[in-house]
Amino acid sequence: MAEAGDPTLEQGLLANPENQLTYTGDGSVDFSGNPVVKEKTGRWKACPFILGNECCERLAYYGISTNLVTYLTKKLHDGNSSAARNVTTWQGTCYLTPLIGAILADAYWGRYWTIATFSTIYFIGMSVLTLSASVPMLMPPSCEGAICPEASPLQYTVFFLGLYLIALGTGGIKPCVSSFGADQFDDTDPAERIQKGSFFNWFYFSINIGALISSSFLVWVQDNLGWGLGFGIPTVFMGLAIISFFAGTSLYRFQKPGGSPITRVCQVVAATLRKWNAPVPEDSSLLYELADGVSAIEGSRQLEHTDELRCLDKAATITDLDVKEDSFNNPWRVCTVTQVEELKILHPGPNSQEVHRQGEGLFRAPADG
Repeated sequence: MAEAGDPTLEQGLLANPENQLTYTGDGSVDFSGNPVVKEKTGRWKACPFILGNECCERLAYYGISTNLVTYLTKKLHDGNSSAARNVTTWQGTCYLTPLIGAILADAYWGRYWTIATFSTIYFIGMSVLTLSASVPMLMPPSCEGAICPEASPLQYTVFFLGLYLIALGTGGIKPCVSSFGADQFDDTDPAERIQKGSFFNWFYFSINIGALISSSFLVWVQDNLGWGLGFGIPTVFMGLAIISFFAGTSLYRFQKPGGSPITRVCQVVAATLRKWNAPVPEDSSLLYELADGVSAIEGSRQLEHTDELRCLDKAATITDLDVKEDSFNNPWRVCTVTQVEELKILHPGPNSQEVHRQGEGLFRAPADG
């Protein structure tokens, strides 16, 4: 008997025309790894939980970043240049850590568990930061006239520990939330494909609502009612973001991790260089691709061949040496058309819009903010 999540079971379900009206056609599964029923999962049933998570997370992030220079100068008694340097370094880290989240989500954990894990790290960082602004021993004494005592090493350590846990947390979440929302819509269903476009409108609306509240109300709280409360409120909202995310678990559609795109890109480049002198066949059907519509990228479908960057097609060209050495199971020597087209997606050529539409979800840029 086929087990839950078995590809043979999924293909059998989707191959039956009656089941195509019931199950999604994009290979998505439920939390247990079984094919999902369209009417019971995904779409706008699941999206409010994801949008709520994003709104609360952005409110928490901007609740910290918007007024951070003021906190460093007025409460930790940093100089202006030092405070500006610390803030820009932290913000730069926030935009580098998404590489970690993207690789973990695509290759190992999947987007759901990546979001769950890094949201927890985020919340811990927010809690530490709130403590650093609330517990007297973790704060330097107030200025007396022109004399402002410097923060102690312990006080700096606790503050920056919380701050960089937040940087790690937000980086893990950034590349996953928008893509996880997109996973709730079946690209093989024309109606759901249209709904996906509407989801992104609401997604960015949620970002802006969170940013607006932080940049106005929370800044006022921090300046007038105290930093403990000013950091505590976004900490509560980060807790609500986690609750919102987990509350929708039974309604979510999940895509299985398909391996790291970075590894696949390196494989295409390596295979291309190995066969640099090999001629590319004029007939694209002679290029290597898996049979029966199976994609080399787990959880995704095959991509159609395009005429852009034909030099990369060398990676999918079958040579006599490949046949002799039976290299078809070695992606460092022979890549599929789908792998090659995944790399072509990065090229902003005349067909890039169509290629990107076909490959949506393979390469995922971090959400803005």
